[in-house]
Amino acid sequence: MSMHPIAHAAARPDHPAVIMAGSGAQMTFKEMDEASNRFAHLLRARGFEGSEAFGVLLENRMEYFPLIWGSQRCGAMLVPISTRLTAPEISYILRDAEAKLLITSPAYADVLEGIRTELPDLEVLLTDGGGDDDFAAALDEHSPKPVEDPAPGQVMLYSSGTTGRPKGVRPAPPADPDIQAAVPLMGLAIMGAGMPADGSMVYLCPAPLYHAAPIGWASTAQRLGGTIVVMEKFDPEDALAAIEKYKITDSQWVPTHFVRFLKLDPEARARYDLSSHQRALHAAAPCPVPIKHEMIEWWGPIINEYYAGSEGIGMTLVKSEQWLEHPGTVGAAIYGKLHICGPDGEEVPANTDGLIYFENDLLPSYHKDPEKTKEAMHPKGWMTLGDIGHVNEAGYLFLTDRKSHMIISGGVNIYPQEIENLLVTHEKIMDAAVIGAPCPELGEKVVAVVQPMDMADAGDALEAELRDFLAPNLARIKMPKQFDFRPELPREANGKLYKRELRDEYAAKAEG
Repeated sequence: MSMHPIAHAAARPDHPAVIMAGSGAQMTFKEMDEASNRFAHLLRARGFEGSEAFGVLLENRMEYFPLIWGSQRCGAMLVPISTRLTAPEISYILRDAEAKLLITSPAYADVLEGIRTELPDLEVLLTDGGGDDDFAAALDEHSPKPVEDPAPGQVMLYSSGTTGRPKGVRPAPPADPDIQAAVPLMGLAIMGAGMPADGSMVYLCPAPLYHAAPIGWASTAQRLGGTIVVMEKFDPEDALAAIEKYKITDSQWVPTHFVRFLKLDPEARARYDLSSHQRALHAAAPCPVPIKHEMIEWWGPIINEYYAGSEGIGMTLVKSEQWLEHPGTVGAAIYGKLHICGPDGEEVPANTDGLIYFENDLLPSYHKDPEKTKEAMHPKGWMTLGDIGHVNEAGYLFLTDRKSHMIISGGVNIYPQEIENLLVTHEKIMDAAVIGAPCPELGEKVVAVVQPMDMADAGDALEAELRDFLAPNLARIKMPKQFDFRPELPREANGKLYKRELRDEYAAKAEG
């Protein structure tokens, strides 16, 4: 039997494919299948023949899934767009991807105005739109039956532009022309993460669907016949309530979510029945060791961590038991082969930091950016995501930080992740970002931008407390020269920190 939403729609038409956590609204596999077919016809009617692109700028909502599966049936390229971008940034992505259509919602009316000014010829459809550009009305004009010449579509994600303009990650072309063919993530889900393939999975998605991991794992869960429960917006207590209410079996997180969970009142943490929860996946950033220890103590050894990227060049995975033997690891490679290389491109010995490369047969490229693609490649044909780390004797990978986040102060390389990981374990701290700010003597100085649990605590006394807290664990050269307190940091809902915004701000201050 094929594992694909088309097959599940035939075999279990009334099984829920998507449930919205807050409203409880549902879409069955049959409804999703018919809406996906209508959308495939809609794209064909609008001149989508090959792998042309369309942009999606939507909050977490049910319509996302027919867009994913509809484009997967007519060969189109779905370009998910971050909802925290500005009109010029969104217009840049749409223009770069040569998108022929944008699907958005009234929630983004303000940026849409700017996009229409910059791209007057772009076709736009609006969910809940009413009028000529109403998405639901446009769908209804088309047949719920499959298109006659189906082709597998793809997703092109844009990097979050932590350095310079965002880049589109163009996946390697589909290996199999059958739209119901298996994809690598299915094997990794079943064999690696232990997800059930019998349709019993209830998968919680707390993060925005425009990111690689949520869109990738959520569609994989639907290929396996599971139900996806999508949170409209992440809130730690709402997430625990959703696990209890919908009897969640599988879930996916980032370390920021864990930090938020652990900062809840103990009483709130104990209020919910989490007994259905069997597997919790997390990735996207290195998780502070004490945070993960606490999560395993609370949720049990159900926490699986992986390391991968939108590029899909490789993946490591580690289950709780192995992690407890090698605390801090992101696992051993289960897809692609790892190579750690020094600045000269030569492989380095075990326990030595270097640039992390994956060797793989299927490699993507950066859309319209051969230079960036070339920069990411090793002479031997391996590819890097730009992360620094090391592998121990047992083959387990440890991440140090992103190469682009490195601070060079007084000629010494400092990785901010280590300092941030210590800061967030302090009981009075909710979040922390450590960056390099321009400094005439040292080149760059270490600055800690800190979000206290309570802004009333911000000030010299808390700074002194944090310095005392860091001192035993941090070399003096790494100690922040400056602490700044703020009510909030520029963080994406998937946990990604927009360090570039902070770095640009401090650089501008230094010039001013």
